[in-house]
Amino acid sequence: MPAPPPSSAPSRPVISADDGGDNGADLHDDALAAPGGAAIHLPCLLAAIAIMLAGSIDPLLFTGADGKASHGLAMALFWAMSAGFVRGVGFVPRARLWRLLFSGGACLAGLLLAAALRWGG
Repeated sequence: MPAPPPSSAPSRPVISADDGGDNGADLHDDALAAPGGAAIHLPCLLAAIAIMLAGSIDPLLFTGADGKASHGLAMALFWAMSAGFVRGVGFVPRARLWRLLFSGGACLAGLLLAAALRWGG
């Protein structure tokens, strides 16, 4: 019986948890693993969902105390929401700057800045 003809499609490497080789395709490789191990961060995720829903239901949330559009307030709330979603779903960027800008602390900082802009002096 003759051997089947070779496939013309290029073969793709199989990614496994540990195949014993050093082919760079291991899931535990530092290039793919999140720093410190990522998991869903519920407080950040809930904060992001709350900002999203509150802003959708009442867009006046993004106005200043005087009722006019406040770009600084909107920026702070959008930063908090973005950081909340990024960290909340368990994604931790590898680059230090992005990890700082989209951390749980950044979510809290955005919320505090928004509160200061909205109700502060």
